[in-house]
Formats: sequence, structure tokens, C-alpha cells
Amino acid sequence: MSFFKKIFTTDKKETLDKGLEKTKTTFFSKLTKAVAGRSTVDETVLDELEEVLISSDVGVATTLKIIDRIEQRVAKEKYMGTEALNQILKEEIAALLSETNRDSATDFEIPVGKKPYVLMVVGVNGVGKTTTIGKLAAQFQKQGHKVVLGAADTFRAAAIDQLKVWADRVGVSIISQEMGSDPASVAYDTLKSAVAQAADIAIIDTAGRLHNKVNLMNELTKIKRVMQKVVPDAPHEVLLVLDGSTGQNAFEQAKQFTLATEVSSLAVTKLDGTAKGGVVIGISDQFQIPVKYIGVGEGIDDLQVFHKMEFVDSFFN
Repeated sequence: MSFFKKIFTTDKKETLDKGLEKTKTTFFSKLTKAVAGRSTVDETVLDELEEVLISSDVGVATTLKIIDRIEQRVAKEKYMGTEALNQILKEEIAALLSETNRDSATDFEIPVGKKPYVLMVVGVNGVGKTTTIGKLAAQFQKQGHKVVLGAADTFRAAAIDQLKVWADRVGVSIISQEMGSDPASVAYDTLKSAVAQAADIAIIDTAGRLHNKVNLMNELTKIKRVMQKVVPDAPHEVLLVLDGSTGQNAFEQAKQFTLATEVSSLAVTKLDGTAKGGVVIGISDQFQIPVKYIGVGEGIDDLQVFHKMEFVDSFFN
């Protein structure tokens, strides 16, 4: 289809292809078995395909949407050979992602007219949240933006220390207090510093606790309210970081955080070490929140801006 247009540089595309290798290998191994010995896409093949998609962590609701779309095409075209199934599946998944995700620019950019642009990052411990913040800082700085980090995950000393390491490594400012300090106070100080430095973007780390949704909601609400004393429309973006390797557990995390706060974008990490890359498709569809970044490797440059067509193209390549 015409919307499969290359926008990535060769090295980025190779990184994406490599990062999705485990997902592709597992998925197409299952798909090949599902259509083995069959020449047409019939009810049995669709039942098998449904099982393949669900077992690949696409999610039940999204899987049923995809199957329904393919059923409609089969009914319309009367006859469809199994050799066409890959292309049809590719087109329908791309179309589904298009309903949620509008492609960002290839590079890491900040909306014009918001300075500092305030990005609040949420997510449970262990999903790669602090690492994602560090990589984002590096990418934004590479684009010529002045970055300030805020270590508002004061629940864990390790989170503060890890963010300081990233700030030193990247060469950006960081605002922090002692472990146990008020997270809202750290966020307030971060924005005051960002304004004073004429920074382009302030990235605020937050605690990753889900043991009590009420406490989480109250904490995030307080952080927002206090930040707005400095930047009235802060935060401009709330980025939820999810670990793609956890599969269905990532769905549950997305559900809990979207109940606790207004999540406006997603980052899905650790896709290179898992066969569960299908989770990107399901989460994007079910929560109707755009996936903005994906992690396909450990290097700084392996955090990529998510482009749905490049993702689908790599998945089916």
C-alpha cells in the first residue's frame, strides 16, 4: 500500500529490524504452522490466526478487530489465497495503528510555543523509566535543545542516583533533593530552574508505585498543581513508560496509570529482548493513546521515535 513509505535512515531501520527480530521469528513461525497445508483463507485459518495474534500479546480486543477486518475483505473478495495473508495482515495492522498514531517527525522535536516544554514521565519501577528519561535527554540535547531533569522519584534513592548518572553522562542539568523529600517540591524547583536557565524542555521523573492507586493519583495531581504555579499549563505531556517484555502485564499497567492520571503518550521499552512486540499494537489500539517512543536496544540511539509504518514494515519484512 502507498503508505509504506521509508522515512528512516538505513542505520535506524537496521536497528529497528534487529530489535524486532525475536518477535518476528516467533510470530511468523506460529503463522506458518497455522496456514500449513491450506490454500485459502477460510474460517479455520482465521481461527488459527486469532490464536496466533492473541498468543503474540496483541490482546483479545485488538485481535478481534483485526480478524473482523480480514473477514470483511475475504467476504468481499470471495476468494483469498493464504499466500496473500501476510500482506493483508500487514495492511490491516497498519490501518489500525493509523487510527491512533499520527507519525511524529523522524527526529526528537519539541512543540513550538512551549518553553520550557514540561514532560512528566510515569511508570512502575523496573520498566526502564529512568533509562528512557536519560536517553530522551540525550536525544533532545542532540537536536540542540537545552534540557533540565527533575528527580521527583524521591521514594527510591537508587532512582535519584541513576538519574544523576544519566545527567552527568549526557551533560544536562538535574534538580534533586534527598530521598523521602516531597516530589512536588522537586518538580517545582525543576521548573523554576528551567525557566531561569531558559531551558527548552524539563523532564520530570516520578515514583513508580502502584500498590495504592489513590496515593498515586493524589501524588501526581499534587505534582501537576505545584508545577502550574511556575508554568501554568504544565505538564504539556504525560509519558507512560511500559516494559514491552512483560506482555499482558503492560496492559494492566497502562490501565492502572490511565485511571490515575491523564496519560497523553506512551514509550514501550525492551522490545529487543522479547518476542512480545505485538503488545505495541494492542496497547496503542485499546487505550487510544499514541505510542511515541520504542526501545529496541541498550544504546542511547536505540530509543527511537515510533513510526507506525516503519514498525509494521520491519515486523513483516
